[in-house]
Amino acid sequence: MSTMKAAVFKGAKNMVMEERPMPEIEQPTDAIVRVVRACVCGSDLWWYRSGEYQVNAQTGHESIGYIEEVGSEVTRFKKGDFVIVPFPTSCGICPVCKAGFESSCPNGGYVGTAQAQYVRTPLADGSLVLVPGDPKTFSDELLASLLTLSDVMSTGYHAAVSARVKAGDTAVVVGDGAVGLSGVLAAKLLGAERIIAMSRHADRQALAKEFGATDIVEERGDEAVSRVLDMTDGYGADAVLECVGSAQAAQTAFDVARRGAAIGRVGLPHDESISPQNIFYRNLIVAGGPAPVKTYDEQRLLQEVLDGNINPGKVFTQEFTLDEVSQAYQAMDERRAIKSLLRVSEV
Repeated sequence: MSTMKAAVFKGAKNMVMEERPMPEIEQPTDAIVRVVRACVCGSDLWWYRSGEYQVNAQTGHESIGYIEEVGSEVTRFKKGDFVIVPFPTSCGICPVCKAGFESSCPNGGYVGTAQAQYVRTPLADGSLVLVPGDPKTFSDELLASLLTLSDVMSTGYHAAVSARVKAGDTAVVVGDGAVGLSGVLAAKLLGAERIIAMSRHADRQALAKEFGATDIVEERGDEAVSRVLDMTDGYGADAVLECVGSAQAAQTAFDVARRGAAIGRVGLPHDESISPQNIFYRNLIVAGGPAPVKTYDEQRLLQEVLDGNINPGKVFTQEFTLDEVSQAYQAMDERRAIKSLLRVSEV
């Protein structure tokens, strides 16, 4: 049996690279992708730190690469196509997918083995995103930005869309990880006039400003809320992007929203509680969830990246090989990297 290199979870704060069996076509709708670039996600840190994950399981849900093989029922892709592998898998034909929410497809699921030399993608026709052009001409910078379209940039954009950001708005972004920074970029793309980024780390503040943040709030909790209210004449923000998922981040997001505002929530929820009365009496709109990556990529984000209008790949501040996957996780865990890129193979 052929083998490949793959990242494997061994327990809390213990990642290794192992030889694992090559994935094979299991269903006629599958595709096998040879991974060129992968990365570590902020959501990976939850189970990396806690140990609440299956020991000896492969990891990773963000990648780009070449299609190596397709099942007999795959019609939209062929061997040699260069593709983005979104973290959700989806059928592409049900009412949920047709409505643009394929990340909640009842027939789909989520990729979980992308930090490897090869990854199997179920429901390939409804899940993968074709990248036009000759990948061999793509710079490392462009490849990094394309990689963000498998999750992090699309997730930040989902926060902004869910928060109904529009031209002239004041938007608050809660969270300065790669998703939060992508949310800043997305809010700018959607026309926000004032973007308040909540961050207390100099490197992340600098990138937030480069992406379009007009103000930085370093405080946390009640102090952060008071600061934002002072900046908005006591009313709060028109749109709030919650990009963390913690109880404090969720509470802050609700507290800085003006009455009638929209809150886009994309942080994976942990120990949150939401007051229905708070939402009701303040006429708040609350939306969000897993990002419909394919929809956003094909509607707008892929072309924005290819045209050079946005460069979300700047969230990758350190690069590692697959053999160095342990160091890649450690760098993010210790906040030495905003996001760790894995160079898996050459284009």
